[in-house]
Amino acid sequence: MPKAIGMVEFTSIAKGMYVADQMVKISNVDIVTSGSACPGKYNAIVHGDVASVEDSVKLGEDLAEEFLVDSILIPNVDSKIFPAITGATMPEKVQAIGIIECFSQANMIYAADAILKVADLEPIEIRLGNGLGGKSYFTFTGDVAAVQTGVEAGKAASKDQGLLLNVEVIPSPSEALVASLF
Repeated sequence: MPKAIGMVEFTSIAKGMYVADQMVKISNVDIVTSGSACPGKYNAIVHGDVASVEDSVKLGEDLAEEFLVDSILIPNVDSKIFPAITGATMPEKVQAIGIIECFSQANMIYAADAILKVADLEPIEIRLGNGLGGKSYFTFTGDVAAVQTGVEAGKAASKDQGLLLNVEVIPSPSEALVASLF
């Protein structure tokens, strides 16, 4: 399993596609996902060993030039991040729900990783930009205390960059809401 994840977020779709191609050519990394996001942005997310991801993200930042929005490198990423990004999660039981919403897509992955590392939590989904006007959000579940701990960790991770929009905890979600999440 890859140990690191990196992301470069661009304001230009054309530049993003070009740079994503270069990022995988320069290092031994694989693409988790790469594509356009609202509003006219492009994201390239890669994973692999720490050194390779670091090289790939650095190249992405350098080649992005004036089109760079944000970037991240998480050396020891929580393994549950990958299925949450691709929408391939299905927690056995949804208890309390935590929601964190950010203005930056890269920052959302960083915050989600911090959340998953502080308590016994299961990801529901990381939504990155599509149909959200460039914002992103992360939904996760666990018991109420764990979700509250996760929300606090996410707030702390996002506040440093001033990109946090809102957080909420739903202690006893309705079955109708839970069904709409999958």
